[in-house]
Amino acid sequence: MLAHLQERGEALSHCLVGEPTNPEKLGEMVKVGRRGSMYFTLTVRGKQGHVAYPERADNPVTRLVAMLHALKSAPIDGGSEFFPPSNLEITTVDVGNPTGNVIPAVAVAQVNVRFNDTQTAHSIERWVRARLAPFGGCELALRITGESFLTKDMALAELVAGAVKDVTGMTPQFSTTGGTSDARFIKDHCPVVEFGTTGATAHMVDERVGVETLEKLAEVYGRVLERYFAQ
Repeated sequence: MLAHLQERGEALSHCLVGEPTNPEKLGEMVKVGRRGSMYFTLTVRGKQGHVAYPERADNPVTRLVAMLHALKSAPIDGGSEFFPPSNLEITTVDVGNPTGNVIPAVAVAQVNVRFNDTQTAHSIERWVRARLAPFGGCELALRITGESFLTKDMALAELVAGAVKDVTGMTPQFSTTGGTSDARFIKDHCPVVEFGTTGATAHMVDERVGVETLEKLAEVYGRVLERYFAQ
């Protein structure tokens, strides 16, 4: 859709994304940016053998564990004004070895990095490769799902925050917490902020939101439009 609008020469002035932004109660939080996200798959290859003769084998699990420790034991950065420090999490370690007395030939792990606006996917890749370099051979595959961004139009954020306060009586916090959202695509076309319903049950069984919360949210959106076009 964004590419189609661009082809037609239609420019967007601003965008408000209705992502659930409030942890518990409507009015708590407006998102003014998002962390970037990327995945790394580490594949370490060794030599299969009997555990009683380790000198005849090469255990990839030992090297993989050392690599993962190196990735987790050092901070990536110290964060910035609106962002917490970038964070790496190990999400899975897979060996597929059902036998307790056999050294496997291959070990695989996956990590995810959520990074702030002091980093790019390229700089995170360099950091990961530098941490792994002392351990020798490792196959590293990566997938980028979004770069970090911070809206440069804080006037839009202030306008939305004012509308939120008008309706809820609360002054929302400007935040960049949480996962990725569709705002990461829109930010290349126009300033964007996010405000939506509550997300206390996000991605849970029976995910839900109160009807009264939706009704208040509709009021907030109406007030945003009034404030926006008045300016």
